[in-house]
Amino acid sequence: MIRKLIAAALSIVLIIGSFMIAINLIKNKRKPKPTFNKIVKTVFVENVTNKTIPLVIISSGTLEAKDKIELFSEVQGVLEKNNKEFKQGTSFKKGETIIKINSDEFFANLQAQKSNLFNSITAIMPDIRLDFANEYQKWNTYLQHFNVQKTTPKLPDFTSEKEKFFISGRGILTAYYNVKNLEAKLKKYTLKAPFNGILTEALVNPGTLIRPGQKLGEFINPTTYEIGVSVKSEYQNLLQVNKHVKLQNLNKTKFWDGKVVRINGKVDTQTQTVNVYIQVSGKGLKEGQYLEAELQVKNETDAFEVSRNLLVDKNKLYVVKDSVLDLITVQPVFENPNYFVVKGLPNNTKLLSKPVPGAHAGMLVKIYKDHN
Repeated sequence: MIRKLIAAALSIVLIIGSFMIAINLIKNKRKPKPTFNKIVKTVFVENVTNKTIPLVIISSGTLEAKDKIELFSEVQGVLEKNNKEFKQGTSFKKGETIIKINSDEFFANLQAQKSNLFNSITAIMPDIRLDFANEYQKWNTYLQHFNVQKTTPKLPDFTSEKEKFFISGRGILTAYYNVKNLEAKLKKYTLKAPFNGILTEALVNPGTLIRPGQKLGEFINPTTYEIGVSVKSEYQNLLQVNKHVKLQNLNKTKFWDGKVVRINGKVDTQTQTVNVYIQVSGKGLKEGQYLEAELQVKNETDAFEVSRNLLVDKNKLYVVKDSVLDLITVQPVFENPNYFVVKGLPNNTKLLSKPVPGAHAGMLVKIYKDHN
């Protein structure tokens, strides 16, 4: 009896539970599905207006004096004190002595060789009177004008082969050219300024023993400079000698007008660039100064300038069409460190002017409008 009551009670509980579950399922089925608000990003655009754009190559380099010489010694001796100090920043006019090396010993040897030459010619004068009477007067005149304190004059011209062989056989020619060689070497004890300039490097001081081949310093003309810049080889046909170039310092506070003077005919195999050399003069320029050059190569018609960070896959740009992003293909015709010049953008196209994170074709966007 008790078992029947328990079984009946469980049956009633199961029926009631099933009924409650059925009611709950019906309620959940009728409950509306949750909705999610779509996020629409605000983007910045600009209207495309194609125009003629000057193509400007921007490159940079350091200034180097057009007229610059490194001073080396070809002789040995002690550096003497000069009227002007041999120091960096000292200026010299053309022809002024920059360096003077003591040449007393060498000069004395030169004078001895001159005396030997004079004595050798004097010794053959009686033979010339006897065998070359017609030539005696010119050799006598030569001796009268011979001065060991001055540059040795040129020997008289020979009028016959016999006279030439006679003079040569007495060792006169050898003695003469030895003297001329020493005279040329004597000049190397004094270095004179080949142009108006300034010392930019001084490596020795007065009293220093100078040796042959030793570098003494550097001398430049501070009025005219050259700057070498690298240009992509694909643009080399657009460059021309005598083309004017705008130069500026890195702060863009000073500007100079330069001119292309040389274009290297060789392409660098590693960088695939060509070196272009620009000459420039003006105030405020210094050796080693870093400048930026802007070379205008040509004008590109029906083109548009876009920022480098907007280009996708090197030839695509995002535009907005009916509040949806679209990716269109363009033709880049020129590039600089900051921008690309492209063709193929229709006028009045709404071009994305700032990159959008996660952008993709078909993305819903809203164009930013300035209400101010």
